[in-house]
Amino acid sequence: MKKSTKKLTAMLICAALAGISLAGCSNGEPETKAPETTAAATTAAETTAAAAETKAAVKSDAGVNMADANVKKKDPSKHYKFGYTCMDGTNPFFVTIEKTMREMVEAQGDELISVDPANDVTLQITQVEDLISQSIDAMFMNPAEAEGILPALDQLKAANVPIVGFDTEVADLSYLISYTGSDNYNAGYVCGEDLVKKCPDGGDIIVLDSPTMNSVTDRTNGFLDAIKGHNFNIVAQQDAKGNLQVAMGIAEDLLQAHGDVVAIFGGNDPTALGALAAANAAGIKDCKIYGVDGSPDIKAEMATGDSLIEGSGAQSPVKIAQSAVNIMYSYLNGDKVDDRYPVETFLITSDNVKDYGTDGWQ
Repeated sequence: MKKSTKKLTAMLICAALAGISLAGCSNGEPETKAPETTAAATTAAETTAAAAETKAAVKSDAGVNMADANVKKKDPSKHYKFGYTCMDGTNPFFVTIEKTMREMVEAQGDELISVDPANDVTLQITQVEDLISQSIDAMFMNPAEAEGILPALDQLKAANVPIVGFDTEVADLSYLISYTGSDNYNAGYVCGEDLVKKCPDGGDIIVLDSPTMNSVTDRTNGFLDAIKGHNFNIVAQQDAKGNLQVAMGIAEDLLQAHGDVVAIFGGNDPTALGALAAANAAGIKDCKIYGVDGSPDIKAEMATGDSLIEGSGAQSPVKIAQSAVNIMYSYLNGDKVDDRYPVETFLITSDNVKDYGTDGWQ
């Protein structure tokens, strides 16, 4: 009988409070098989090589690592006033970004004025107008809506306020002096690589994406490229909107029909945790669930050692903040900056989670 979402929610809360999770799937080493010189094997090898080339091409555009640049302003006597806005100031990811930026800016004797539009682009535009009235010298911008924020960018441009974008792109990057954010394609790709290694025979999988979010689309594309040609069959691909509750409801329904899937890929960690709640409630014990973020919540889940969460393509809000501030000071120093500075992403699993801790972001 189908379980209700209310019951799943209760189980999720109980699991979070009690730290209870069901036994995870086996991570044993795959049996070594002799290679077969068949047309199918050749095609798979060619597909794998093509995916690797795509990944290499993406990485080759990475350029300078601004996250570790440690740029100082040329004139210590000059005082800068920076504006800061992000889509949701209560999100722990953005809390970490704002905190890191503030510490870096204040260490150079400068000021950071932060506003929080709470995912309301109309309010965000009004708040940017207010920042301009306070005579800010430059702006750190994370838009609530990529298109909707354009009127605010017009006003910043008219006021000759340089803008560094971070984490989420605006619809027209020509407004920015530069953009920095996670290498989202690679974040999904490393999850796919791990799945191929651990499930060498392939199998049925579920993909929970979010087509309206560019970052999640990039992650999904990276994951799908990594698993191409390895006998994986996508039995369902649905929009979970990056939301834990939505993902949980969708996964509940999908697992009724596809309870033997070998893996579920979620476009972010909340999606993966929603899928985990559904899988646990359904009594599934052999399914590898992947997310993207490397959030404290998912790291804590992996650290239990018996979770269905197999890994997360991790990003670092600390590195994104450092990159954005270093870009800004480089520009204000009169140095040339690139249009884009990707920030490294990498895989966190139960094997290495202890290296990153579970009580905060890496």
